[in-house]
Amino acid sequence: MTERIRCKICGLSQPGHVAAAVEAGAAYVGFTFFAKSPRNVSLDTARELAVTVPPGVVKVALTVNAEDNFLDDLTGSVPVDMLQLHGSETPERVFAVRERYGLPIMRAVGIAEEADLERLPAFEAVADQILIDAKPPKDAELPGGNGLSFDWRLVAGRRWSRPWMLAGGLTPENVAEAVRLTGARQVDVSSGVESAPGRKDPDLIRAFIEAAG
Repeated sequence: MTERIRCKICGLSQPGHVAAAVEAGAAYVGFTFFAKSPRNVSLDTARELAVTVPPGVVKVALTVNAEDNFLDDLTGSVPVDMLQLHGSETPERVFAVRERYGLPIMRAVGIAEEADLERLPAFEAVADQILIDAKPPKDAELPGGNGLSFDWRLVAGRRWSRPWMLAGGLTPENVAEAVRLTGARQVDVSSGVESAPGRKDPDLIRAFIEAAG
């Protein structure tokens, strides 16, 4: 029997949506800490949401070029299991954050063309997981969650030394095809299960996880 695809539902901000993700079988739930994002949550809200997540579901904090003082507050008040670095953090910064907080690190890497894949080995060496996302447009306000995909054939058949997760423009309608083309065993979705920016739809969450397989 083939192991199920592990799904991450990111950008959660409401208790009912966290519950829907957990009940549908999400392996990861993500909370976004980035002021410009419509999915941004406060530390207090994130803590209230995180304590409802049962053991076995990985609680991920998405940050963008966060300084140590914010990460100190975050890790000291919200019971997260993993930090997702989604900005322009260098491999050295990834290593430093991992050492300081003792939490697994997922480093997001934006992909638009084959040359972008050359950045991956440096992050493989220091991160626990790699999130392969669509590279945002140059004028984008957000580093992710833009609903954009990339040419999945760029990663088809490729394997890395670390677990990796596919993101970028995934929806209940296309996730099965994305998995088939790339061989991904983990997928991440945020805007693809929303009825409006930042507003998750429980029915879409369930449909996404079911479609992923």
